[in-house]
Amino acid sequence: MGFLFVVVGVVVSIHLYLWHRLVRSTTRPGRVRTGLTVAMAVLFLLVLAAFGGARLEALSWLSWPGYMWVAVMFYLLVFLLLLEVPRAVAGLLIRRRARPEARVAEPALVAAPAARPGPSDTGERPPVADPMSRRLFLGRATAAVAGASALGTVGYGVTVALGDPVIEPVRVTLPGLDSRLRGLRFAVVSDIHLGPLTGRAHTERIVRMINGLEADVVAIVGDLVDGSVESLGALARPLRGLESRYGSFFVTGNHEYYTANGPGEWVEELGGLGVRSLRNERVEIRHQGAVLDLAGVNDVNGVAMDDGPDFAAALGGRDESRATVLLAHQPVQAEQAARYGVDLQLSGHTHGGQMVPFNFVIPMQQPLVSGLGTVDGVQVYVTRGAGFWGPPVRVGAPPEITMLELR
Repeated sequence: MGFLFVVVGVVVSIHLYLWHRLVRSTTRPGRVRTGLTVAMAVLFLLVLAAFGGARLEALSWLSWPGYMWVAVMFYLLVFLLLLEVPRAVAGLLIRRRARPEARVAEPALVAAPAARPGPSDTGERPPVADPMSRRLFLGRATAAVAGASALGTVGYGVTVALGDPVIEPVRVTLPGLDSRLRGLRFAVVSDIHLGPLTGRAHTERIVRMINGLEADVVAIVGDLVDGSVESLGALARPLRGLESRYGSFFVTGNHEYYTANGPGEWVEELGGLGVRSLRNERVEIRHQGAVLDLAGVNDVNGVAMDDGPDFAAALGGRDESRATVLLAHQPVQAEQAARYGVDLQLSGHTHGGQMVPFNFVIPMQQPLVSGLGTVDGVQVYVTRGAGFWGPPVRVGAPPEITMLELR
């Protein structure tokens, strides 16, 4: 509950800042300012409704407009903050230029020779530059630049998020890999996030692209869904068509634990679709006479439901001469996997940041943002995910399906 209050407080603060820069700094007191203030309040409520729609199916129709405003709001904040320094400099110049003009308006102390009638003869005052008009111009110019930049960025991000995932070819060298396993190929996908903003076509496209890779193993590394089987079962049904030599495997992500009934119903549903869930367990992948251990552990969020990761159950007592590939949703889980001599961990969770500059924040929680790296001696590949969470926007982190080949 405390975390919820913090989030609401942050959203309130952002909207107050946006109101100050986009409404107060661009309008004079009156009906226009009042109308824009009401609009800003409605947009704030739309954000709350959008996140509520992720939990309450009755509000799911608000997800599209709500999440789109979340994206625009975020990039308005980014661009307005970037413009604060040039705006402050421009404001200082305006104030300096306004002072001597103000002195011109003072009555002259020395009479000038009469010539033709001027403002003083007619009772008119000389025109005085209005600093307020210049401040309004500066505020409106700043708002226009930030608004155009934010809308352009979000528009681009929508086309990327809703477009085809990128196929990322990756070769991973595992020291000591049995030569007969050389060339074994994994189609890796994560963070599909079936939910109110995706349709069945989203799943069908991912299945079609994976099948085109002709992989030996399909690995779905968590965060498949954002809702119950009752509401999203039809969207998951195309997974029945996944094709690979040795099968399709799934491990839970944090979002499977956010559903009303927990991950159990999805484990059962996926089993009926031909996708095997690895629940703190491992299977043998036999390829050309050699054996590779494929293990999977539950996501760390399962701990609260007594369904967390159990590395000992998944990896204990195995033949350590065999190469081991571990499916674990979060990259940080490699810190525990390292104790069991795992050769390669496949993860997702980060979305690659999804929207720049979030990619600079992720290292505060996860050891890797995306791509191939090493954590405590374990090679870890982090896929950016094939879907999106929250806003249907991806900036600097296009959706991905990975074609990973062992060497």
